[in-house]
Amino acid sequence: MYDFSYHTPSTVADAAAAMSGADDGKILAGGQTLLPTMKQRLASPSDLVSLRGCRDLVGIASDGSTVTIGAMTTHGAVAASADVKAAIPALAALAGGIGDPQVRNRGTIGGSLANNDPAADYPAAVLGLGATVVTTKRELAAEDFFQGLFETALEEDEIITAVRFPVPKSAAYMKFDNPASRYALVGVFVAHTSGGVRVAVTGAGQDGVFRAEGIEAQISAGQTPDSSSIDEGGLNTDIHASAAYRKHLIGVMAKRAAAAAS
Repeated sequence: MYDFSYHTPSTVADAAAAMSGADDGKILAGGQTLLPTMKQRLASPSDLVSLRGCRDLVGIASDGSTVTIGAMTTHGAVAASADVKAAIPALAALAGGIGDPQVRNRGTIGGSLANNDPAADYPAAVLGLGATVVTTKRELAAEDFFQGLFETALEEDEIITAVRFPVPKSAAYMKFDNPASRYALVGVFVAHTSGGVRVAVTGAGQDGVFRAEGIEAQISAGQTPDSSSIDEGGLNTDIHASAAYRKHLIGVMAKRAAAAAS
């Protein structure tokens, strides 16, 4: 490691102030990605601003039409929440399938979304449900928040405070995961919303999470979904799976998620 300033604010307002005064500050949420990156010297911030003490960023609230989750709420808390299970059981199930118990009890929804890993699970739920990301400066629709591989619309000193999910008529998430990391080789979130069917795919796209409009049209028409509408040229190929295999998996996971959501 190397020298850096470590801040432990107790409110999100104090955290924002610390970030605005930092030369090259980074927010520390669960630390599941940032700390290993720093150990490998791939990141060298001048300041770390830990949100662990910001209790105003923790909690889950449901009002019947929306579920609002504080940015520092852990995956484990989302998975165990009676409110989430009652309103959006697919979201609770998704959170329960992230990593292992150690990751679920340390990692946070805000940290996951800010990092926007292309194989993360939460982006599929946020985009699939048409959620709103609330920050210290504004509210961002899911379509505006995700900007590409590890890229979001967040400004340098902007902090996610909560995520507001509209309650769907029904929804389901299915993923084919890497057995070691439990990251998604392909994950598909299908939601029947008041505005129609929404389908989001994670783990496969070269630019991260994306909407699958062709599959949405198939499900809306009462057809069994497949991946014929997916452009293989926009999918990842790596040591875990080829683009062709990921395209096949999108169809398989979409079919399973559509069946579960119905």
